[in-house]
Amino acid sequence: MASMLISGAVTAPTATAEGRHTGSEARGVELAAARAARAGIDWKDCPADWALAKPIQCGWVTVPVDYAKPDGKQIRIAVDRHVSTGTGSERQGALIYNPGGPGGSGLRFPTRITNKNPLWANTAKAYDFVGFDPRGVGHSAPISCVDPQEYVKAPKADPVPDSEADKRVQRKLAAEYADGCAARSGDMLPHMTTPNTARDLDVIRAALGEKKLNYLGVSYGTYLGAVYGTLFPDHVRRMVVDSVVNPERDNIWYQANLNQDIAFQKRWDDWKAWVAKNDSSFHIGDTPEKVEQAWLKLRAAAKKSPLGGVVGPAELIGFFQSAPYYDSSWAPVARIWSDYLKGDTQALIDAAAPDMSDIAGNIASENGNAVYTAVECADAKWPVNWRKWDRDNTRLHEKYPFMTWANAWMNLPCATWSAKQGTPLNVKTGKGLPPVLIVQSTRDAATPYEGAVALHKRFKGSRLITERDAGSHGVTGLVNPCVNERVDAYLLTGRTDRADVTCAPHATPKP
Repeated sequence: MASMLISGAVTAPTATAEGRHTGSEARGVELAAARAARAGIDWKDCPADWALAKPIQCGWVTVPVDYAKPDGKQIRIAVDRHVSTGTGSERQGALIYNPGGPGGSGLRFPTRITNKNPLWANTAKAYDFVGFDPRGVGHSAPISCVDPQEYVKAPKADPVPDSEADKRVQRKLAAEYADGCAARSGDMLPHMTTPNTARDLDVIRAALGEKKLNYLGVSYGTYLGAVYGTLFPDHVRRMVVDSVVNPERDNIWYQANLNQDIAFQKRWDDWKAWVAKNDSSFHIGDTPEKVEQAWLKLRAAAKKSPLGGVVGPAELIGFFQSAPYYDSSWAPVARIWSDYLKGDTQALIDAAAPDMSDIAGNIASENGNAVYTAVECADAKWPVNWRKWDRDNTRLHEKYPFMTWANAWMNLPCATWSAKQGTPLNVKTGKGLPPVLIVQSTRDAATPYEGAVALHKRFKGSRLITERDAGSHGVTGLVNPCVNERVDAYLLTGRTDRADVTCAPHATPKP
């Protein structure tokens, strides 16, 4: 995964046996962090178009594009904060957040305080809530691979191929996308790695005036945390990772996406069972098999004639995949589908089709995908032989058809990526790493449960909280006192349970 950049004749950074971060990048990040500590952050009211109202404040942290050349080209990383709500004696520093992606913005994190989110009220007394746009994202030297209006245009080709000709079309699109990334953002691509984002995180820590990092990472944010903890073990104070990417080197990133296809199918099956159980509300089908048949029928109809002229199978998957991702989408997705079957078709079209008038939203959407692709392609070497992709995805599709081909085409640009691809970091415990709190549900679709177990083994002294028989992505944002109280206790006191904990699932959604 993590691409270790070799710049010119400079040696790649290594994490030695003790886990120390050595090499030119390590010296570069020390220099950048020292500069950031001296400069601090000039906090001001946020720009009006960032939609972050007072008392949230915004600022910038300067980092080198290439840590092996710390005096070379610099970029500015956008940061924001809401100061802690408690007394001076209650304050414990800053808590920095990454929501995942790669490509997600963390700038909404301080709104958990302004929106008075009850799950975070105790933590907010102790910590400033700090968000940031990672390198390449949003306001932080954003990258792009294609014109955003072109990127969102619909309907797109059905991801599930009917023929070799369909596969050739998709392969051509993926290669063109990779070429577009190189043409529009080529200078940044070799440096769009998880280790570099972890180095940026350390510079942000220094700019905040914090000796050690308090960190909350969700989804890909857990891999960013794992890499940070490996490179800077003695800079960590508290770290919560929620819905964990498996950090094994051979999982990053090709295998991770194949494993995701299997987990998505399982969670899709969970949702179908729930829809069937609540057939009196939705009238889609009273068994999971009938719900699946209704899905295939909807898919076939949209393939033959896109709904509203814009919603084909690709757009349907884009909308329906939110149900296996998040329990909060179970009822809304089922309701919109139910209404469609009753003859009210517009809600489904509105939900699944792009809004061509939402220029800012489309720019953000294209940028998010560009960063996702750039980081995954730069972090690790990908198979270049199409036969391997074809064989692996054809085999998986037979048993796990919901997401397999859609996921394959999304990642295929990495097969023809022109920029340097690195070698994943060996994530492990280094000297000074404190206990890390790992939170995971057993049926997560996006980051399968095995990832949490793998990180738990690699980070000695870590504690694993398992939410059994649940699968919503992002457990710390859900109401489950068994989880919430332990996350609070850890962030407020540093204490963990003496052993790993298994929690009952949070409440099942109501129809």
